[in-house]
Amino acid sequence: MFKIVLPGGSGHLGSLLAHHFQRSGDEVVILSRTPRPAPWPMVRWERAAQELEGADAVINLVGRSVDCRYNERNRREILTSRVDSVHALGDAIRQCSTPPRVWLQSSTATIYQHRYDAPNDEHTGILGGDERDVPETWRFSIDVATAWERAFDAQVTPATRKVTMRTAVVLDASQGGAFSPLVKLVRTGLGGRQGDGRQFVSWIHGDDFVRAIRFLLERDDLSGIVNVAAPHPLPNAAFMRGFREACGRRLGLPAPAWLLALGAFFVRTESELLLKSRRVVPARLMEAGFTFDYPEWSEAARNLCSRWRGDGVRY
Repeated sequence: MFKIVLPGGSGHLGSLLAHHFQRSGDEVVILSRTPRPAPWPMVRWERAAQELEGADAVINLVGRSVDCRYNERNRREILTSRVDSVHALGDAIRQCSTPPRVWLQSSTATIYQHRYDAPNDEHTGILGGDERDVPETWRFSIDVATAWERAFDAQVTPATRKVTMRTAVVLDASQGGAFSPLVKLVRTGLGGRQGDGRQFVSWIHGDDFVRAIRFLLERDDLSGIVNVAAPHPLPNAAFMRGFREACGRRLGLPAPAWLLALGAFFVRTESELLLKSRRVVPARLMEAGFTFDYPEWSEAARNLCSRWRGDGVRY
């Protein structure tokens, strides 16, 4: 049985992991700024060192949501929430006489370059920090991801293995993540291509995300950068077509880039979340022998659409 500490585990991905570990008989503790009643212990950050003492793993999911407008205040909170939590965890781990054996740290597939020509893996992928031909908000996202990883790399934890998880969009049939708003668009006839439809969508089924996390916990030989994504990203037009087919919808109205930008303004988010090309593949997971239950989007979409009821229930 593992003891897993989940800083920032009160969100969608944290809930996925906490449910999995609890069902597996593992002990789960969530660190939160505002603890609330939950099926597992949820404690304040002030107890971080105490909870990390003797724990098997810490999985840091802290980060203010990027589903917002990138105004000055939100930019500051997006950056500081990520970087400050990494420094706080590093300090807490160094206080432990028996520190966690592994630290899995969230990062994002957004760190890679906006491209169509070739996939980005951990060995040859091109980072996007030097792009100057993309919108300024896209550069901000890349800068945040770079600062996030730089802060993690700077943490000296000799007894704790460190893994940076560059995670693609996690799609799960429960409410709270990216799948619910997308499936609602498809079912209301608005699930056509977004923008020109050429941008690649990197994704991972929620079940495979959870399995990949456990794989990383158990494989003591894996450290450094790991892409957590399904092996077959696909252009947005094909992604949405597969979505419609899985939901039994023949038609879907397309949304040009200008309309997405307008809609994003009114719902207080950024169109980058839909328009940036994220062509990311999980070379290191596959080299290590991890197998995906849902490597292809068509199969994953059918499974997710069959399980989704819109009531937040997990199946």
